[in-house]
Formats: sequence, structure tokens, C-alpha cells
Amino acid sequence: MASFREQKIARKKREILRSAAAVLAEKGYHGTTMEEIAAQLLMTKGSMYYYFKNKDDILYHCHQMIMELSLEKIEEVAGSNLNPDDKLQSAIKAHILLSIEEKSMFMIMDKPSQKFTEDQLKEVLDAQKKYAHFFDQILNEGVEKQVFEILDIKMVRMIILGALNSIQHWYNHDGPQTGEEIAYAYAANLLKMVVKPSLQK
Repeated sequence: MASFREQKIARKKREILRSAAAVLAEKGYHGTTMEEIAAQLLMTKGSMYYYFKNKDDILYHCHQMIMELSLEKIEEVAGSNLNPDDKLQSAIKAHILLSIEEKSMFMIMDKPSQKFTEDQLKEVLDAQKKYAHFFDQILNEGVEKQVFEILDIKMVRMIILGALNSIQHWYNHDGPQTGEEIAYAYAANLLKMVVKPSLQK
């Protein structure tokens, strides 16, 4: 179990990452400086270096943080005793609600190969593949249990994730629909694509 000091450092790192993601999402990777990120947190640039080496290191840890949160949620859903259609619905809703809650984080996850070292890129891409695999697992389970009607699992998964990952580009916290309402609408419509017509609710 982590000590109190380790937990405090971890909380501070998450705070820095969320603020950094907001600045990076607004101004772009190349248009953002460490000074601007530090100013957002009312910290000195020197204090920032206690937690992260540089801007690249911050970006890498933003990816790590969001992938850890995403994998934690999808693993819980995939390993549950829910029926395949309820699993897929839960996975879709969890993805949407996380992408809304961590909108800035998701927005800066585009084109990681431009920012990471070879080892970091491999780790990021491996995490993304693992996440995609859980969706494949749920879709395959639905086919095996004759709940889903799918000819190409990979294609359907790419369509679903493509739809889910577009949300952060248009979602507005001040919009007419809540995150829950959007998550429900997306899940209901995407499920129609895979659930057998005779089983659709």
C-alpha cells in the first residue's frame, strides 16, 4: 500500500496532468510552454520539474493516466456477469462518460507518434490495443451467445470506437444534453447495429 506521501505526490501529479491537458488542448502541443502550464497551477517552472522532466514527459503521463482509467473500467465490464448486450452498453457508456469527464486528456491523445520515444510509443500503443481487445472480447461473446449479428468483429469495433472518440470534439458542458443522456443515446443507437433484430428491446 502506498504511503501518505506517495499518495499526496500521486494526487499532485494528477492535478498537474489535468491542468496541463487543458492548456495543451487549448493552445496545442507546440504552442504551449512549461511556464504556461506552471502558471495555470500557480506553480513555478522549477516546481514543475520536481514532478515531470519536460513537456514530453507530461504528455506521456497524460496518456498513461487516461489509458489506466480506461482499462480499469473496461476490464471491470468485460469480466462481469452481465449479458453481452448489457456489457457492450456499459462499456460504451463508461467510455463516453470518461471522455466527457476528462475531455482535455482525450483531445491531446491524437497522433502520439509525433511526441514519444520508441519505447514510450510502444507502451501507449500496447495499452490502446489491450483496450480494443476488450471490446473485441465483448463482441465475440455476443456472437457466440447468439445475441449479436456481426460479420467482421474488427470493423464493428473500429466503427464503435471511432464514434465514441469523436465526442470530445463537439461535446459542450453547457449544451442541452447531460453526459448521461448522451451516453444513453450513443449506447442505444450503437447496440442496434450489432444486436439481432429479433432481440432488440
